[in-house]
Amino acid sequence: MTRTRPVRAGRALRRRPGARTARAWRALVCGGLAAGIGWPAGIAAAEQPLSIERLGADGWEVAGYAGTLDNRSSLILFRRKDRTYLIQCSILYDVTRNPRVVTNCYELH
Repeated sequence: MTRTRPVRAGRALRRRPGARTARAWRALVCGGLAAGIGWPAGIAAAEQPLSIERLGADGWEVAGYAGTLDNRSSLILFRRKDRTYLIQCSILYDVTRNPRVVTNCYELH
């Protein structure tokens, strides 16, 4: 009959190659997911997304416009004299989506 000795946790990790690495990756992924889930919620509550209506009301003027041949998307560039950056809005027209017009505005630094 063979006697078995209890194995301590430290010894078990040394026997399995890569166990510490796997544990470290697991902690990194879980921490990243937790940070990723909480981070966008804090930003979304802080400020409203840019919209063409709001830009016009805030004094931004159209600096450029580009449309596509099939009239499905457009780009509008806005500028303001007291700002050093531009704002670009892309507008997508798609009758298969709801809402049919999708606008995305972002700052160009």
